[in-house]
Amino acid sequence: MSLCLLAAGKLTTLAISAFTLGWTHSVERTEWQEDWRVTPAGLEIVAARVRGSGAGMEPGSDARLVDGWWVYAPRVPPLRELVLGASGATAPWSLCTDGDCMTLGANADGVLRLRPCD
Repeated sequence: MSLCLLAAGKLTTLAISAFTLGWTHSVERTEWQEDWRVTPAGLEIVAARVRGSGAGMEPGSDARLVDGWWVYAPRVPPLRELVLGASGATAPWSLCTDGDCMTLGANADGVLRLRPCD
């Protein structure tokens, strides 16, 4: 599988089957990470981690504290597309796979769209 990223009118194809999406909450300034798989059914979230709670970012009810992170497994169906906002006014997103990371949304790119490539 491959992941398609549409940002600022440009389509980029990444030959990956899993990735970690990370960001810092704009109000609480708390780190958040989500592990995703790219599947024929869509993007499947595998796990999420957050370094705190507040302002609409409470960890799941099954969360457990591991090395300073609240870790849990969200129970949501696969998504056909993941839409991220990029105003340029908040910290950017990071998309990491196999130890390599790229920055997304550092500029006012508007909307970023992630989806499995057809």
